Amino acid sequence: MNKLIEQLRHRLVVSCQAYPGEPMRSPDTMRRVALAAANGGAAGIRAQGLADIAAIRGAVDLPLIGLWKDGDDDVFITPTLEHALSVARAGAHIVALDGTARPRPDGRTLAETIAAVHQLTGALVMADCSTLAEGIDAAAAGADLVGTTLSGYTAYTSKQPGPDLDLVARLATAVDVPVVAEGRIHTPAHAAQALRAGAWTVVVGTAITHPSTITGWFAAAMANVAPTPRTSDNPAAVEAKLWL
Repeated sequence: MNKLIEQLRHRLVVSCQAYPGEPMRSPDTMRRVALAAANGGAAGIRAQGLADIAAIRGAVDLPLIGLWKDGDDDVFITPTLEHALSVARAGAHIVALDGTARPRPDGRTLAETIAAVHQLTGALVMADCSTLAEGIDAAAAGADLVGTTLSGYTAYTSKQPGPDLDLVARLATAVDVPVVAEGRIHTPAHAAQALRAGAWTVVVGTAITHPSTITGWFAAAMANVAPTPRTSDNPAAVEAKLWL
């Protein structure tokens, strides 16, 4: 087992990403977020974009999973070999790329892309998949890790409110490479359940590193609770209290 992958076993990987246009969308901010995650006990970091990857690699001494989201096609997570090579050269130890059955923009197969990354950079490859069949095919194509990242985010899979633990469990028994549980893991209980389902490691992003979404969860929950009447809002109750 590769030493980097062994470091992640039954440990937490924190995804440090911010969407374009958000206040936290800068490489230096993501570097600081990654440092905070490391201080909290993260065993690895997942980061998006070449500048973020380089900034985090220079500051955090943990296994780094890197990706590059680009384009408007269905396949946009590190969509081509050139994207993958750039991610590795920016400092990622593990290159995350689309591991689905969909055609890649450069026309290469998944196996060709993985082989080239291994040969030209020495980096490992994580295949982000959405189904059991895709995970099996990605492992056969040479992926070093297989993730459930895209379950619910392809046109042919259903999005659940929580993580796809069933896919985690089925992949864990079907492939001989580590399975990464990723996607909608919103609570510590979810993370523990993913490990019990057979995940090698668990990636958590939004629930740790995306304040806008976390704030929205709290605001939405509170908006559905009717205000509790105060005694001062009820004149009859105030008058009754005076007679006690």
